[in-house]
Amino acid sequence: MNYYLIAPAKTFHSTDNTLAYSSADSLQIGQIVEIPLGKNTTVGIVSAKTTKPDFETKEILRSIYPNPLPKHLVKALFWLNDYYRCPLSTVVQAILPRGITKKRRLTKENAQTVDSEKLDNPLNDAQKRAIKEINSCTANTVLLHGITGSGKTNIYIELTKQTLASGQSVILLVPEIALTSQLVRNFQAYFKDVILLHSAQTEAVRHQLWQKALQATVPQIVIGPRSALFAPVRDLGLIIIDEAHEPAYHQDHNPKYSAARLAAIMAKTILGSATPLVADYYLCKQHHAIVELNELAIKNNKQTQISIIDLKNRPDFTRSRFLSNQLISSIQTSLNQHTQSLIFHNRRGTAPLTICDHCGWQALCENCLLPTVLHADQYQMRCHVCGRNYPVPTACPDCHNATIHHKGFGTKLLEEEIRRLFPKANTIRFDADTESDQQLHKIYSQVRAGDYDIIIGTQMIAKGFDFPKISTLGIIQADAGLSLPDYSSEERTFQLINQVIGRANRGHQNGHIFIQSFQPDHPIISYAAHSDYAGFYNYLLQRRKQSTLPPYSFLLKLLLTYKTERSTVSNAQKLSKKIVQLVHQIPLSQVIVSPPMPAFHERNGAGFTWQIVIKAKSRKDLLTIFDSLDKTPYLHYDFDPISLL
Repeated sequence: MNYYLIAPAKTFHSTDNTLAYSSADSLQIGQIVEIPLGKNTTVGIVSAKTTKPDFETKEILRSIYPNPLPKHLVKALFWLNDYYRCPLSTVVQAILPRGITKKRRLTKENAQTVDSEKLDNPLNDAQKRAIKEINSCTANTVLLHGITGSGKTNIYIELTKQTLASGQSVILLVPEIALTSQLVRNFQAYFKDVILLHSAQTEAVRHQLWQKALQATVPQIVIGPRSALFAPVRDLGLIIIDEAHEPAYHQDHNPKYSAARLAAIMAKTILGSATPLVADYYLCKQHHAIVELNELAIKNNKQTQISIIDLKNRPDFTRSRFLSNQLISSIQTSLNQHTQSLIFHNRRGTAPLTICDHCGWQALCENCLLPTVLHADQYQMRCHVCGRNYPVPTACPDCHNATIHHKGFGTKLLEEEIRRLFPKANTIRFDADTESDQQLHKIYSQVRAGDYDIIIGTQMIAKGFDFPKISTLGIIQADAGLSLPDYSSEERTFQLINQVIGRANRGHQNGHIFIQSFQPDHPIISYAAHSDYAGFYNYLLQRRKQSTLPPYSFLLKLLLTYKTERSTVSNAQKLSKKIVQLVHQIPLSQVIVSPPMPAFHERNGAGFTWQIVIKAKSRKDLLTIFDSLDKTPYLHYDFDPISLL
């Protein structure tokens, strides 16, 4: 009889992460098995062989696949458990596909037919030099800092060719499902078999594709968002993370993790970005692992002019409240020249604030106590946090006056304004409210070909798409994100502006970019307008150093949620006092504990939430503090949070 430690996919009451089972058959580490657990059965992963324990063990019911999980996934299983203190059962659930015990039929959807599009441009000298530097770099993580339009996809394809030739597999991560169709189109022009994995696929299709990767005998290419990192490909040689600065690579529910950090312990990793995270740039610079790519892939005489428009200067807005006269004139010029205009505003809906001008009442969500957003096309108020809908108020419920005003604007109101100004233009809007059959990744070919004259959208249009016919770009309120009370707000604003500018500044057209802002002299606006990453990096690094924020510290965010505000405040104060005492007792040096404070979204359906933020020079100190805390259902935690909101 053989004895094994199994990591089950179901949470169980024990201080151990694994359970001992017996098996008459010899099993391999990483094998997926079905086991009895309590009165039910569940799946699990063989984590280690062990000696016969001094208690009676249950027997493993069966092995689900003869092939074990590859070694890098077994390593990831325990690394996530240790580094982020994720319960092992939640990590197993993330690694294994749903319905893994079900038998699947082959479906046509498995074929993933996509019209391939081969990149016309051969590798230029700058790209060849970048590939040589990446291959010679000894660091496990390399940052490919390439300006927008420098041809990073060409480099990804060449590195993939080299990795496959060495008999190893490749995983390419993208931040959003909407970006996968474009990359798959490029990759399928060069490689016969590309596995596309994403959450929009049915459970059966995802299981089949996962199974295909597990049972393959030749190297595989897998493309997908964050979860594609768990594809069980054999002999993983390279992980490419495109647009590596995107928040989508941080999972904010259990198991919480950073895809970039996890990738680095699984295989050689390339972080590709025109606007890398300051912390990533700092760390890679320390290890001499930055490859710069500063030349456009397409070299021509096309010029792009950038104008910063002061939103406070009302004489520039005589034709529209939202669009400057200069921007409107440029859109008309683009229409006359049969090129495209792109209008960016990172706020959907019609109006984000509904208020009574008489008494100050605001339309707030009953569940979240946050402002609801007017959606005029559906004539309803919607909470963008919990999704709850409300009727549009015609009178104030407090003072009963009819002085209700909808203030601010979103993409839906912008669309109405554009259609009023340019009634003959073919206009389309892309945001989270767009109908499924009109989503950008589904009609990207038509948009790219120029079938639409004016494109309006939120941040989803800023992520990696190539629109060669764009000649006018308008950023409607560039400083909107700067007002958020978070350490990452300046970084995120710079990235968004820079990425949006990249849609029109790729060398395809003579163009004009208009950046509208209430703070035209803000350093972030200036750095972004000139695509000055070096200036931005030095500016933000100095501010982070003064505030002891990443990369000069590690962060742990603790959240306490109780039904009543009184209980929340009382328990948050007790927890804060305990942590401060612990810091002095151990003692831990260079640890800063914030006072307890309301979370940015203080109230939701679960009750009231307060938070405590701990900064530490050593990440081990954060783990020491966390391990000493009582783990209750009221306590939630986030190591290395990308935001404190």
